[in-house]
Amino acid sequence: MPEQSNDYRVVVFGAGGVGKSSIVLRFIKGTFRESYIPTIEDTYRQVISCNKNICTLQITDTTGSHQFPAMQRLSISKGHAFILVYSVCSKQSLEELRPIWAQIREIKGQDITQIPVMLVGNKCDESAELKEVTQTEGQAEATRWGVSFMETSAKTNHNVRELFQELLNLEKSRNVSLQFDGKKQKKQKKKEKKEKESNGAVSVDDQAGTSGAGGKDKCLLM
Repeated sequence: MPEQSNDYRVVVFGAGGVGKSSIVLRFIKGTFRESYIPTIEDTYRQVISCNKNICTLQITDTTGSHQFPAMQRLSISKGHAFILVYSVCSKQSLEELRPIWAQIREIKGQDITQIPVMLVGNKCDESAELKEVTQTEGQAEATRWGVSFMETSAKTNHNVRELFQELLNLEKSRNVSLQFDGKKQKKQKKKEKKEKESNGAVSVDDQAGTSGAGGKDKCLLM
């Protein structure tokens, strides 16, 4: 199993054109591009706070071709978590994930049961007549593999944040999660509380003591 470091490495696999890069760019930058640009390998980083320690969420967007097997094996060996993407409009793209999943199992060995893996059906915004893989079929495949499943649309931003949140929720060796704008939310709450106190008002949360989700949100995007 990869050593625990200040990096949390997520590797994204899938055939060319399924939207791997679009999912990652939508999550990291909030953008979407209509044109398809083949990827060899790109790495994106986000600074996060895990249990009050600074670490880096490192997302590797891999090539959709089979021309770089050594690079693929290295990405698998270093990865802490995996996202396997297919297009719901292409049954072949789902089938192409099977040898990749077999290779992940082979390289990770017994550790695979402790590693977060998500099977993702992208482009779920497409019309029904264009779809070749139903949600039920995708879920059934994930169940056979023993991994989690989700459908996404990078184009409409459907389930993109939820995908990464759920992936980190599956992590068993350390407590990690995503909390967007966590610091801003805290500052806003403090500001609102001061304003209420100056006006002589006390909120229900102030009376009960606001614990919120603070006990669980131990990993914040900076």
